[in-house]
Amino acid sequence: MGVFTRFKDIINANINSLLDKAEDPEKMLRLMISDMEDTLIELKSSCASRMAEEIRLSKKIEANRECIDRWQNRARLAIEKGKEDLAREALIEKKNVMETLKNEMDSFNELKEDVEEAKKDIKSLEDKIESAKLKLKTLEEREKRAQAEARRAQDDSMKDHFEKMEERINRMKSWNDLNEKENAEDKFRKMERDEEIEKELTKMKEEAKKA
Repeated sequence: MGVFTRFKDIINANINSLLDKAEDPEKMLRLMISDMEDTLIELKSSCASRMAEEIRLSKKIEANRECIDRWQNRARLAIEKGKEDLAREALIEKKNVMETLKNEMDSFNELKEDVEEAKKDIKSLEDKIESAKLKLKTLEEREKRAQAEARRAQDDSMKDHFEKMEERINRMKSWNDLNEKENAEDKFRKMERDEEIEKELTKMKEEAKKA
């Protein structure tokens, strides 16, 4: 595919529509930008070649204009010297150069139009690349925000999880403390009950002895 065909395809492409259909818009946009930048390099290279040809052709045009003036002066000199045949030959050479000059001028004008068109194409492509880069930056910033929100959500989830675990541990600790207190209470109550029974037994023994 030629550079100008690729250029037309790129300019006519609807980036938003293509991105809407892409599975990975960022990746696709990077590839598009890379392709556009490669095409831009080729366009500039082609334009530079045309500009160089324009300069070369303008020099030839200037040289042929001088050549026409030179043959014209020679024809005039030959007439002055009474050498009509030489004058005729000079005019023939002048006419040949004039025909060459006309062809060169036509080529130069076409080339000049091509160069101007190429410059417009380069500007259009540069604008499209800039637009694509801004769109990529927007997508990247949106992705960063989404990742940051996901991290915050994950952090909040982990924080909530740890808070619930801490609450459960505190509840279990409180339960254990309560059970330990109840066990101590039971132990003292049993000990006190046993002591009362022992006192009562001792009292009954003493009463039995007296009887």
